[in-house]
Amino acid sequence: MDNLTSEQRRKNMQAIKSKDTSIECILRKELWARGFRYRKNYKKLIGKPDIVMPKYKLAIFCDSEFWHGKNYKESTERIGTNSDYWKQKIKRNIERDKEVNEKLVADGWTVLRFWEKEIRKETERCIEEVLCAIKKKEGL
Repeated sequence: MDNLTSEQRRKNMQAIKSKDTSIECILRKELWARGFRYRKNYKKLIGKPDIVMPKYKLAIFCDSEFWHGKNYKESTERIGTNSDYWKQKIKRNIERDKEVNEKLVADGWTVLRFWEKEIRKETERCIEEVLCAIKKKEGL
């Protein structure tokens, strides 16, 4: 087991792209093509959603399966290096995602979270879910 220093961990984390990821770009491109306008990585909201449509109070997150804990147990079994650290990191991401969702919903926002594979393989379904959320907001 490799014992990374906090500096090495920090450098590893810096290498992970946090905005303008390929999955965000896929979803944004489709929304833009349909005439929808949005804000990227909206700092005014907790959790800095990847895509925000303030007009509809809609916050969209594009989550990777590994970093956001989909199938947490199976995913974390594959971690070889410094597994205790990374397991705690992912657990905290899961908790933070729940906290962010709860806060945004309490503030009247609709929150949509899409997994990376959903965006890549079922883009149209994801877009339809966004459109459905917009229609609900317009109907209010």
